[in-house]
Amino acid sequence: MKVLVAGAGGQVGEALVRTAPVNVELSAFRHRELDISDAASVDKCIERHAPNVIINAAAYTAVDRAETECDLARRINTHGPSSLAIAARAGGIRLIHISTNFVFDGTACEPYRPGSDTNPLAVYGLTKRDGDLAVMSELPDRSVVLRTAWVYSPGRRNFVDTMLNAMRVSRSVRVVADQVGTPTSARSLAQAIWKLVDRPDIHGLHHWTDAGVASWYDFAVAIAEEATARGLLPEGVTVTPITSEQYSTPARRPRYGVLDTTSLTSLGIVPSHWRTELRRSLEGIPHG
Repeated sequence: MKVLVAGAGGQVGEALVRTAPVNVELSAFRHRELDISDAASVDKCIERHAPNVIINAAAYTAVDRAETECDLARRINTHGPSSLAIAARAGGIRLIHISTNFVFDGTACEPYRPGSDTNPLAVYGLTKRDGDLAVMSELPDRSVVLRTAWVYSPGRRNFVDTMLNAMRVSRSVRVVADQVGTPTSARSLAQAIWKLVDRPDIHGLHHWTDAGVASWYDFAVAIAEEATARGLLPEGVTVTPITSEQYSTPARRPRYGVLDTTSLTSLGIVPSHWRTELRRSLEGIPHG
């Protein structure tokens, strides 16, 4: 099995490389090596490596900056997946494309299903939604659009890293408590994707996150508790809940971002609880 990973420099891409099965012949490319928005470069890369499966982990994920860098976000999040899908269709290749819960507006009161109506609140979610539509339009029977949420990985710029750094410096943080979702380890997401690689019968829209539900405040409390228990933080870190209005950002975020994952769990791709994965991720961080 020959697999090409685009976006290998991101946290999900790196996790895919680290967890690749031994029977996979892997070609992994960072953005500087493969710009997915450049159709000619995509065609040349795919022709050279002739993969059976493409995994698109490339994305513009700077949610707030996307509000002012609209063209760049659209080029990577919309045009990029479209270029990959067109090339995959021409080559008879399967495409697994990673998306986000930010395609939803967060007004639901139950987990979003793959077929739930989308209504992005900001440029990031809008460009990702349009990329999803492009993939499904170009490659309806040979692609998986996999939405996930709140992804993190040790040592990368994400919520876990931000919290650990802030807690080390001040021992006190204020965190939004009225936005709810599911923290998801890049490692566990990568493992789920590799299971999808082995299931060519699966296509269409699917959701996958770690199990359980949390607010950003709950997540921060768990980070403090688990990191303190491992000696990564001093005793006595405090986490104070605040509202979204008290933490203003350029981009609006969905208040509720829980995804219904039953379309995959019913097929045997079953996640661990998010706190179990958080603990496992923190075990990989060396003591300071």
